[in-house]
Amino acid sequence: MVNATERERGRPAPPTTVVLFGATGDLSRRKLLPGLLHLISSGLMPHVQIVGTSLDDFTRDSFVQFAREAIDEFEPGCSEDRWADFAKRLYWAPGATTEALRDAVAEAEADCSEPQERLHYLSVPPNAALAVLHRLRDAGLVERGRVVMEKPFGVDLESAKMLNAAVHEVFEEDRVFRIDHFLGKEAALNILAFRFANGLFEPIWNRTMIDHIQIDVPETLGLEQRASFYEATGAYRDMVVTHLFQVLAFTAMEAPTALDPESITEEKYKVFRSMLPINTDDVVRGQYLGYREEKGVDPESETETFIALKCYIDNWRWAGVPFYLRTGKKLAEGQRIISVAFKEPPQSMFPDGSGVGQHGPDHLTFDLSDQPKMSLSFYGKRPGPGFRLDKVSMQFAMDETSWQGSVLEAYERLILDASKGNRTLFNSAQGVERLWEVSQHLLEDPPPVRPYQPGSWGPNQIHQLVAPHAWRLPFERKWRTMKENDD
Repeated sequence: MVNATERERGRPAPPTTVVLFGATGDLSRRKLLPGLLHLISSGLMPHVQIVGTSLDDFTRDSFVQFAREAIDEFEPGCSEDRWADFAKRLYWAPGATTEALRDAVAEAEADCSEPQERLHYLSVPPNAALAVLHRLRDAGLVERGRVVMEKPFGVDLESAKMLNAAVHEVFEEDRVFRIDHFLGKEAALNILAFRFANGLFEPIWNRTMIDHIQIDVPETLGLEQRASFYEATGAYRDMVVTHLFQVLAFTAMEAPTALDPESITEEKYKVFRSMLPINTDDVVRGQYLGYREEKGVDPESETETFIALKCYIDNWRWAGVPFYLRTGKKLAEGQRIISVAFKEPPQSMFPDGSGVGQHGPDHLTFDLSDQPKMSLSFYGKRPGPGFRLDKVSMQFAMDETSWQGSVLEAYERLILDASKGNRTLFNSAQGVERLWEVSQHLLEDPPPVRPYQPGSWGPNQIHQLVAPHAWRLPFERKWRTMKENDD
């Protein structure tokens, strides 16, 4: 476990009551409860009370037992002292009544020495969000309150506008935190550091030097008992609008005037505002074979489980540079990468057969996995006689540094930032609405879904979409491990 000597200690959160709606769900079990335990024990959220509530028939004792089982499974090695300190902070609001919620929060805050901020985390289906907001208002819990809302935020432009308007009737925009766990990952933040802290790369981060960019997030998982959600959503709404476009904004944004939430949000929105509407001809939709036989799926479903698209940012820096995005279910590998392909030299002095250009352009690759890595690949001379070129790479992995113990899991970082009112890594109302606006034509007139085999990389049409380039995944070489580096 992290201690103060192993990390740079950030400013701790103010005294906060975290109210978890959907507290007995899978997200709470896997991420939220273990994450809160870690934040408390690391000193980043030292003064926290936790009120759980859901429609399940729980009591405070059974909720504590639920939390204990979650900690045992997802935070193994938790000491009895840490657990005892965590358990005494857990409270339960039974049922869906306003009075029960108000009373549970009052009980949790009864012994607090100063007024608590309130962080309401809505781990609930999208169609239940407004009812929860009204319950908070009726319980008098909006004061000193912030609300964290899970994706998707609407399903199109009209629904997003209606939802934003309804949310703003209860909470001001600066108290609303639309969460995207991709942006909580250490590697996503490293994009900003890499670009804006290094004089070597920022001057070449433009259409003059960059040929194209790929953001590729294939998944090996299937529906995982989420058929009803997925049938109403599909891969584009579930992943592209909520995740991949947000990563695109970090990759493409201009340097903010300061490292503060307002400045970064403003630059992200400029990217969205510069995006051209998605052209249906630049989209490939797919559906894995066997999807229609899944329990809860329409036998004639046209819902996509895969999507790949090409989009453009029509501004001075990126005009004409294609951004290729791909994601889908039951694909060959689970990866999360950003790959920046640099332009090749305009003329080569190397003879045919030397190997130059044989493995494509130079690439800078960010791996956004839970163990983040970066790689810069380029051509170098093969040792020995003659002048034969091979692709070589320089790689950096977070677990190779003494900083590894400081890494926060994505949800931990986002909960911490929301409790401190830091909106840097969250989506704004105008940003969400703009993304639905550029998506409108695609949603109204989508291309047909193409079948693909589970375990493949998607429908064959993806190669025509990216031509004359090639998809970066699958890699021509594997990431090196520390053991391999040491040999």
